[in-house]
Amino acid sequence: MEIKVLGTGCAKCKKLEEMVREVAGELGVDADIIKITDLNEILEYDIMMTPGLVVDGEIVCSGRLPKKDEIRNWLQGE
Repeated sequence: MEIKVLGTGCAKCKKLEEMVREVAGELGVDADIIKITDLNEILEYDIMMTPGLVVDGEIVCSGRLPKKDEIRNWLQGE
């Protein structure tokens, strides 16, 4: 599984990365978690606001911090 956290380095972006790593660890998910901070690369995902979360190429969230339960569902493919 490939997980990308999109954000320029703000507090919410850092928190999202922390939450994703925590949930992935709890679930025992084998995932490559990539933090993308380059604005041009973020813009390729066509999101209006950061933070953004991409799971296996699909944008699942942008512009807000999701709840841990939401992250859990996305990582389990629900």
